[in-house]
Formats: sequence, C-alpha cells, structure tokens
Amino acid sequence: MAVLRFPFKEVTTSRTKINENECRKTMANPTNPLIVQSDKSVLLEVDNPLYENARDSLARFAELVKSPEYVHTYRISPLSLWNAAAMGMTPKEVISALEEFAKYPIPGNISREIVDYMSRYGQISLYKDDIDLLLICENEDLAEEIWANSKITEFIIDRVDEVTFRVDQSKRGFIKHALIEIGHPVEDVAGFVEGEHLPFEMRATTLEGKGWGLRAYQKDSVAIFHAGGSEQGGSGVIVLPCGAGKTMVGIGAMHRLQTSTLILAPNVIAVRQWIQELLDKTTLRPEDIGEYTGDNKEIRPVTVATYQILTWRKSRSAEFEHFKIFESRNWGLIIYDEVHLLPAPVFRVTAA
Repeated sequence: MAVLRFPFKEVTTSRTKINENECRKTMANPTNPLIVQSDKSVLLEVDNPLYENARDSLARFAELVKSPEYVHTYRISPLSLWNAAAMGMTPKEVISALEEFAKYPIPGNISREIVDYMSRYGQISLYKDDIDLLLICENEDLAEEIWANSKITEFIIDRVDEVTFRVDQSKRGFIKHALIEIGHPVEDVAGFVEGEHLPFEMRATTLEGKGWGLRAYQKDSVAIFHAGGSEQGGSGVIVLPCGAGKTMVGIGAMHRLQTSTLILAPNVIAVRQWIQELLDKTTLRPEDIGEYTGDNKEIRPVTVATYQILTWRKSRSAEFEHFKIFESRNWGLIIYDEVHLLPAPVFRVTAA
C-alpha cells in the first residue's frame, strides 16, 4: 500500500550541542524571582515585581506543583516539555525563559535534559490516511525499539514497512499513553471525525441585557485549541486559575466548532450552571440543551451529564449502561469539566 511520509523535525547531535551551548550564557541576578534546581523543580517568589511575567512564562513549559503564600513550586517534566514542543516552543526558547528570570545560573543538567526531552517530540507521528491509522517513526532504530516492546505491539495490527505500523484505531489513546510511558511522545496529526453540525451565535448581551464577550486570554485559549482547524488542533487541556472563566472558554470552543457537544461535569449543580450559562451567553434554545442526570435523561444537540450517572451500574459486575450516551449522537466535541475528577471507567471508554 502507498504510505504518505509525514515530515519530521530533524534533530542531530551536533545541533543539540549548539543549542545547549548557545543557551548557557546566564549571569546571576539576585533581584530575579526564580531559583532553578538540578532536580528540575523551580521556585518562584510571589513577592517580586517580576512575579507575573515569570509565572506566565513558566506556565508554557512547567507544571505548578504547590502554591503557598510566598513561594510557588513548579516542576519541569518530560510531559510539560513535550506539551511546550507541541505548541511550537524550542529548547532554546525554554532555556532562555529560565535564564531571563533566574537568580542564579541554571544547572548544566537542566539545559541538557530540556534539549534531550524536547528533541524527542516529532520523532513519532500518528497519521490517518484514507483507511488506516498509521504510526510513523523517524528512523528504523526507533521503529525496532517499538516493535520489540510488547506493551506497544498489543495496539499494533501489523508492520507496513521499516518505519511504519498500522494501529488499531480504537486504541489511539492507549498507544499514545504507552509510548509516553517509555519516553516517546507522539505527534498526533490524525485529526478527528466531524460531528453533527449545530449552528448558533454568541450573544453580545446576556438575557439581563448586560454586555459581555470573551476576554483576550479566553480568545487565545480557544484559538490555540482550534489551531486554525488543522490536524494539530481539536484537543487539549485548558488550565486557568479559579474564576478565570474556563466555562466561557468551553463555550467559545463550541462556538468555533459549531457542532453537537457532550459536556461532562462533576455534579448536578455544575450541570445546571453550564445550561444556565449556555442559555445566557448563546442563542442556543432550551430545546437544544439536554440534562442527563439522575433526575433527567435528555439527549439533545448539546447534552450536559454528570460523571456519576455515567459510572452508575446495577452491580459491580454489570455493564455501565449509561455509556451508551457516547454513541447516542454524532458528537463533534466532548468537554470534560474538572477533568482531574474524571472517573477511571470514563477515561478508559473515551481514551481512544
């Protein structure tokens, strides 16, 4: 069969050394707010004039671990670096951002590890041709490593050629997770199937007549998620502080896609808040929006359900009968509210 090769980001040893040497030109500046430690933790002083700038910069490639009153702790992890690479950041940009706000010189191992981890992104790609889901490796050595790993091959149907594998489409999420576990992130450009069309508009004023609109950072979040409609977009995690309007970002994503949407929320109160906001901020009508909870079982173009109802079953050995909601319509978008509360059974059924 004909296989289209997806262009990869080429990374060589010599270039890696150049990047590392170019980026290690930091000088001590005790007035800066960051302390970068050799274990990849980063301490950020809150009571510092540069706090907000440093925080916004860190958010692109580091994870917030804890945030007591005076010093916040971040962690630079392989996953956070791969996410940064997926957004187009380079190792040099990450290291330069750390240098800009660091009190002391960055430990040498940090620069090396940033370059190493970020160089792995793009070496493996998921691509969808007319029929199959294909996993394409940058080179034969990498393909052989994957072919020899039983945790990966359980999701592979067969080997197409030296660097290409045909993957079980229903296991798309599982193989990506398995590859991350062995240190190989996947650039997923397979795209998504379009859902049922649902035209609606955002209101310029609420039902009470108050003017409203998405804030600049909310618009940016929607734009990054959508990625211009390309294969690079269509999925992601929106991380914003409490009260920053993540629900509005979700509504903005719905409006951008104009498609039927399933929203999963942690409880009935959250479900009804979603419904209230949708009616207040959009031209969607009450008959367009369904509540799927213990009290009501409505499946409509926009359906808002609780995690609890989806994981309910008659006994521990019985099937999750409400999982049928995932196939009840041709959903074009699924929104997970408070995703850290996502129950394991729901994760497993939607991981692909």
